[in-house]
Amino acid sequence: MTTITGCLFIISAPSGTGKTSLVKALLATDPKLNLSISHTSRSPRPSEINGRDYHFISESEFKQMEQHGDFLESAEVYGNFYGTSQRWIDETTNVGRDILLEIDCQGAKQVHSRFPQSTSIFILPPSPEALASRLKARGQDDLDVIKKRLAATSEEVNHVNEFDYVIINNEIDNALKDLTSIVRAERLRLARQLVNHSKLISKLKDFP
Repeated sequence: MTTITGCLFIISAPSGTGKTSLVKALLATDPKLNLSISHTSRSPRPSEINGRDYHFISESEFKQMEQHGDFLESAEVYGNFYGTSQRWIDETTNVGRDILLEIDCQGAKQVHSRFPQSTSIFILPPSPEALASRLKARGQDDLDVIKKRLAATSEEVNHVNEFDYVIINNEIDNALKDLTSIVRAERLRLARQLVNHSKLISKLKDFP
């Protein structure tokens, strides 16, 4: 019997692009998508909940998991460590459930090399000025951190050619439509439909 595996969607973007807001909006409209919860060594922000936003662990715990090969991908970002559970990804896709990975460019490259059938999406801001304004408006980081994030943007954008799709997040409603269209189209690819609807296709071939 042919195994049905779930879709794996990778979403990356420079900080302040609105990636997290887009992901939350997509998840609210698509119950078939399962968000991968990363492990991180950084401290939780006031609004974040352990197990919902991230699995918050110590740096020593993170490094121990990394040494044991527990992560599909891992990266250090602004002095903090982030990683995706290999076991959870395997178990979830193997039962045919779709996964959404919200990770940086380093992680996206690692995942795509391990899962070449995955779909990668890069989110861009409409302008450098809009990006700076969004970073300041969200009030999560001090000015030094904001400067570091802005300085890192050009390096991240250099990876844009490694992705399958690019979305410009000018208006979130339009960006969400674009993102939804990509998800729907990937689910309708021939190879996946041949497996998911093999019985129907077989019946139609033998009809009448």
